[in-house]
Amino acid sequence: MNNLLNFFVKHSAWLVFMIYMILSLVLLFGDNPYQQSVYLTSANAVSATTYEALSSVSSYFHLKDINDDLQQRNALLEMELVTLRSQIKDLQMVASDSNLSAWPQHFDFVMARVISNSISQPHNYITINRGSKQGVKPQMGVVDQNGVVGVVNVVGPNAARVISLLNTDMKLSCKLKNNDYFGSLVWDGRSPQYAVLSDLPKHATFAKGDTVITSGFSALFPEGLIVGVVEGRDKGAEASFASLRVRLTTNFSQLSAVRVITNSMSQQLHELERADVDSITAGKEVMR
Repeated sequence: MNNLLNFFVKHSAWLVFMIYMILSLVLLFGDNPYQQSVYLTSANAVSATTYEALSSVSSYFHLKDINDDLQQRNALLEMELVTLRSQIKDLQMVASDSNLSAWPQHFDFVMARVISNSISQPHNYITINRGSKQGVKPQMGVVDQNGVVGVVNVVGPNAARVISLLNTDMKLSCKLKNNDYFGSLVWDGRSPQYAVLSDLPKHATFAKGDTVITSGFSALFPEGLIVGVVEGRDKGAEASFASLRVRLTTNFSQLSAVRVITNSMSQQLHELERADVDSITAGKEVMR
C-alpha cells in the first residue's frame, strides 16, 4: 500500500496532467460539432486501416486452404477434360447411337501433398502424405497441375513412395500430340528439366515446341495428359530410331500438391495382361 501511495505521489504531476487532458478533450468534442466530425472521421480512418491489416493477415493464413481448393477444382476440370476427350474419340470410332452418360468414368483422383522429394540422384523418389487408408495403391499414376510426376510403388497406411519421373529406371509411354507417333520417355540422369522421348520411328515428323502427352497405353495414366514440349533431336539417338529431347512441364524442384490417379478398370486390365503372358508362356511350352 505504501508503494502504491509513493507511486502516486511521485507521479502526481503526470496524473494531474492526464486528468486535465481527458477533461479538455471531453469538453472539446462534447460541445463542438466540428470537432466531433473531425474525431469521428479520424477514428473511422484508423479503424479502416486496422481492419484492412487484420484482413490481410487473415487472408495470408488462409492461403493454404485457398490453394488446396484451387488444386481440387483444377483436378476435377482435368479429369472432366480427359473424360470428354475419351468420349469424343469413341464417338469418332463408333457411328451408331450411344449414351454418353452410360459410359463408365474410369479415372478419379486422390489429392495429396509432397512431404519428401529428391531430384539430384540417378534414382529419385517422392513421398506423399496419402496411403492405403485413403485409397492409394501401388501402380497408380501421380500428376500435378503442370504434368506427370511419377508412379506409386510402395504404400503404407497414411503415406506412399512414388518413383519420380526423374528416375533412370522409369519409362513412360508417350506420344506426339500432333501426329500420334509414340515412344518411351526416359530420364537420362542429367538435368531435372529435361527427358528423352526414344524409340520413335525414323520417319516421325516433329517441330520444336510440339506437345508430348501420355499415350493412354497403360492403366496408369489416361490419354492426353501433358508431359512436356519438344526442344529438338537428342544427339545420343540410335541409328534405327529417332529420339527427341523434351523439356518437362513439371517443375520437380517445387513440387507441393499432387494428385494420385485411380482407375476403376486397372484390376481388369492387369488380369488381361497376365492372361496374355500366361498364354504366351503356355504356347512356348507346347512348342518344346
